[in-house]
Amino acid sequence: MTRREWLTGLAATGAVAAPQEPKVTRKGRLKQCVTGGVFGRGMPLEDMCRHAARLGVVGFDLRGPQDFPVLKKYGLLPTMVPGAMTLTGGCNHKEDHPAVEKAMRPLIDQAAAAGAPNVIVLSGNRRGIADQEGMDNVVTFLNTVKAQAEDKGVTLCLELLNSKVNHPDYQCDHTAWGVEVCKRVNSPRVKLLFDIYHMQIMEGDIIRTIRNNIQWLGHFHTAGNPGRHEMDDTQEMNYRGIARAIADLNYQGYIAHEYSPVRDAIKSLEETLAIFDV
Repeated sequence: MTRREWLTGLAATGAVAAPQEPKVTRKGRLKQCVTGGVFGRGMPLEDMCRHAARLGVVGFDLRGPQDFPVLKKYGLLPTMVPGAMTLTGGCNHKEDHPAVEKAMRPLIDQAAAAGAPNVIVLSGNRRGIADQEGMDNVVTFLNTVKAQAEDKGVTLCLELLNSKVNHPDYQCDHTAWGVEVCKRVNSPRVKLLFDIYHMQIMEGDIIRTIRNNIQWLGHFHTAGNPGRHEMDDTQEMNYRGIARAIADLNYQGYIAHEYSPVRDAIKSLEETLAIFDV
């Protein structure tokens, strides 16, 4: 029996592990992250993390403290921690502030302990209040918790979402509104989560908007429009150009992919990461 035949026989019985695929090395100008949705449905978190780590991903968005140990096992940061607010009930109504603050303060501490850079903030739906009143209330809430975020080194990221297609009545639906909140709070630990998909729907002019407001942008989410699927030639944005523009601004934060694949999930993720590897 030759050595090759012997090794082949061992592999067939499981005595020799199959060789692992090499880890992909990225250029690193943009620190890329994922959300669970890019893997489709039904994949266990452990498998998602294994694929992400192999493909050169550095973080995993929208995972709470219960998932931190699994992410750490694969060397992934929890780059955007959720949990203190809902999409409809955020911090733009004063009556919600006590409950939201009670949930937010321990989350900031848990994020800091895990090395998580960001915690998500949601304005919530208007529910009958004017944009100015909603802004005043969001500013009041963020002023209440910003000192803790500053002390812990965690950035609170107010997310921009579209109210036209996906989130009717959501209040923080334009960049200018979110930027004004950040200016008024005036903290290095209060910024915007700029979701490119959502702002393409509401505003367009993505690259100019990013360039003009980069100092207020703490995090990015991506997806193709229309459909919120892969960022290929079936949708309307040139994501390679957007990625280059962000990198050329010397952006030091994270950019997380948040689309729903319609093709093979891992192949789509490989293609997406290549687009942003500028």
